[in-house]
Amino acid sequence: MNPVIDLGFISIHWYSIFIFLGIIVGGQLIIKESKKFGFEEDFIVNLLFFSIIIGIIGARLYFVLFNFGYYLSNPIEIFMVWNGGLAIHGGIIAALMFIIIYLYKKKVNILLILDFLVVGLIIGQAIGRWGNFFNGEAHGPSTTFSALQDMHLPNFIIEGMNLDGTYYIPTFFFESLWCILGFIFLILFRRFKKNKIGMLTGLYLMWYSVGRFFIECLRTDSLMFFDLRIAQIISLIMFISGIILFFFSYKKCRLYKEGDLKDV
Repeated sequence: MNPVIDLGFISIHWYSIFIFLGIIVGGQLIIKESKKFGFEEDFIVNLLFFSIIIGIIGARLYFVLFNFGYYLSNPIEIFMVWNGGLAIHGGIIAALMFIIIYLYKKKVNILLILDFLVVGLIIGQAIGRWGNFFNGEAHGPSTTFSALQDMHLPNFIIEGMNLDGTYYIPTFFFESLWCILGFIFLILFRRFKKNKIGMLTGLYLMWYSVGRFFIECLRTDSLMFFDLRIAQIISLIMFISGIILFFFSYKKCRLYKEGDLKDV
């Protein structure tokens, strides 16, 4: 699978294309849904613009930190993000810190905004994972052609997982599919009449963390903290946080009302 589209005068990386598509699709969804609750488009666009930039920087720094030895010897590669190396957990942490500070200063309901953001985020993650496919990364251990066929995978994925003559388990695809299912689940839950502010964010934290924890078991390129997979540690923290937030919202927060921007 060629990771680059060569136009002669410029080379475009598929990884960058899918990251961009994920941002566009997720961002448009967030803008559309937030308007229903009275938020001005300029406010949401500004929030997204800075959150995305800070999220990308955080995702890269997170990845570099856990590969510090390599990038210490190859510092120029720190800036080559088109080759891969954006850790979603680092992006989420950095963007979340900015969003909380930004919304606190604006005196806007933080949980209400997060409920919009997580729906756009999870579909953006589903799309962005396909960049890993073209880069030949974020895959599982080696396997056989027949084993991949037994998984009933599309043929183009099977052939794309043939890297230098060896077939690999497409964990990127499993995570993308898990995020798509999570997106559908969150959309359906949002229509639930007793949906309270903050519950959607809690569900996102639980849903994504469960999938990522088990998928990470198969990854061959996990970021490590001593002998532990750091993504699994973060997933456990996110899952516990999601449970706490969900039940806090159930007990303490109000029901959704379109156009109502009061605090929790």
